[in-house]
Amino acid sequence: MSIYAISDLHLSFGTNKPMDIFGISWKEHAEKIKNDWVNKVKQDDLVLLPGDFSWAMYLEDTYQDFYYLNRLPGKKILLKGNHDYWWTTLTSMRNYILEKKFRDIDFLYNNSYIYENFIICGTRGWNNIECDENKKILKREKKRLEISLKDGIQKFGEGKDIIVCMHYPPFNTLKGDEYDFISTMKQYSVKKCIYGHLHGASHKEAKEGKIEGIDFKLVSCDYTDFKLLRID
Repeated sequence: MSIYAISDLHLSFGTNKPMDIFGISWKEHAEKIKNDWVNKVKQDDLVLLPGDFSWAMYLEDTYQDFYYLNRLPGKKILLKGNHDYWWTTLTSMRNYILEKKFRDIDFLYNNSYIYENFIICGTRGWNNIECDENKKILKREKKRLEISLKDGIQKFGEGKDIIVCMHYPPFNTLKGDEYDFISTMKQYSVKKCIYGHLHGASHKEAKEGKIEGIDFKLVSCDYTDFKLLRID
């Protein structure tokens, strides 16, 4: 069994938000993702989707996007992105998935998951703008990451490899442990971190590979040529 990742699907089956306005590579991008997905993923595999899943504004408008996801193989875990305006409470989203009879879909939100010998944790993260409001959000997101990591260790025990999912890149420029996602990951011996959010010209800002002992991967779908990246 394998773990795959891809982020920033920006699906818009229920709303008029074509992505090809951002470049020819985005033309029919949902079909490209689906074709690669069904050729790689088995039903017992896990797929991590760290943010910007749907352009829908409200949960009830996500039906067609989740219908698309539901027909793809594997267990899917979604994290909130900055454009997931439809995102509500964990209870509401789980109830919606249950009501619509969608299977193998769940959400990473102040919680954690176990898959094989891996603990899956994460939080959305935030930008690196130095102002008081952004500092508050960074501290809140760091706290949410800690909650997720503690939840995973308490529920599933120590000695397992931890994979962290974030939407924003975790490399902020603010100084001090209260803002530092990487120091938190190191404290909990995180092995891998995947993130998204970066598109187009922003790809040049990607940081990948081993940094302070953690393996980082950018999994934005246009960065991976709309292909799922196997992370384990």
